Amino acid sequence: MTHIADTLMRSIAAFIVMMIITRILGKSTISRMTYHDFVATITLGAMTANLSLNTSMNGWQVLIGIVTFSGIAYLVMALALKSRTIRKWVSGQPTVIMEDGKILESNMRKLKMTMDTLNQELREKNIFNIEEVQYAVLELNGKITVLRKPEYLPVTRKDMNLQTSKQSFPVELIMDGQIISDNLHQNHLSEEWLVSQAKSRGLAIGDICYAVRSTNGQLHFDRYDDRIRQPVDKE
Repeated sequence: MTHIADTLMRSIAAFIVMMIITRILGKSTISRMTYHDFVATITLGAMTANLSLNTSMNGWQVLIGIVTFSGIAYLVMALALKSRTIRKWVSGQPTVIMEDGKILESNMRKLKMTMDTLNQELREKNIFNIEEVQYAVLELNGKITVLRKPEYLPVTRKDMNLQTSKQSFPVELIMDGQIISDNLHQNHLSEEWLVSQAKSRGLAIGDICYAVRSTNGQLHFDRYDDRIRQPVDKE
């Protein structure tokens, strides 16, 4: 029973420590995985597993190791932000794998990338014909970015000289039936205004699951009662 309690406490401590470390390292570490991020993630994961499950090791020693390694990872990240040379060594550089519509086989061999992988990445960007590609670059996070040839680029409103209305960032007003007061205050809106807008649509706040002011300024309300007799349910 003592071992179970010890493992439980160590697991809780490991979870809390990793949440704190993740917050310190920042969102960018989660969203993109460079060489440095990959090494830090793998090592911290192994050390956290030891803190949680390896009861033969002193918990405080493992915790000190985790904090020390996290400090090193943070220091390297801070230095990389200030020095392009260190950033290139730590994170690597983007690699061009297609130039002027031609595949650079030598770069692909250095990256150990196959044509199957390249074609898969292009298909994920809705490009099924490789002749549409002008440039393709393997970024630091392992994803491929593509510049299409001019004749394959989509037409924009600017190309057609069409007028465009001003857009703003969408503002969530209600989520899970709860009014998001902070968003209302930040956008100089009041709960009374929101209630009146809901009433004008024959709704009470309690009827609404989700409400958002979209980029064009229009309000969208999604009610709990969808009034769909036979909703689609594919398992």
